[in-house]
Amino acid sequence: QGQLTESGGGSVQAGGSLRLSCAASGYTFNVYCMSWFRQAPGKEREDVASIDTNGGTIYADSVKGRFTISRDNAKTTLYLQMNSLKPEDTAMYYCARGPQWRLGADCLGVQNQHVWGQGTQVTVSS
Repeated sequence: QGQLTESGGGSVQAGGSLRLSCAASGYTFNVYCMSWFRQAPGKEREDVASIDTNGGTIYADSVKGRFTISRDNAKTTLYLQMNSLKPEDTAMYYCARGPQWRLGADCLGVQNQHVWGQGTQVTVSS
């Protein structure tokens, strides 16, 4: 089934940076889409960024140019580099495993994710 474990969250001031990591285990990492989601209190969980099995990436408009998703298949780890953080980025961030052998937009959507991490909190103060 697989397991995902996030780390790297914390509290920063606006304009700061954080790097989230998601360690994957128990499955063949490189054949699955991987994504980052976030959920703020009182709001629905939303896509932040996705990376497919070819390394293609998709970002939410709200984070384009500030966040970078990447994967290290040898280390079975997913990353999210977050720069120029804003207070509205405050949320619990989750990594998720999507479908196998899919590209681009086929990786997106809460309903397409089958394994979730426990989440890591990111708090950005103004």
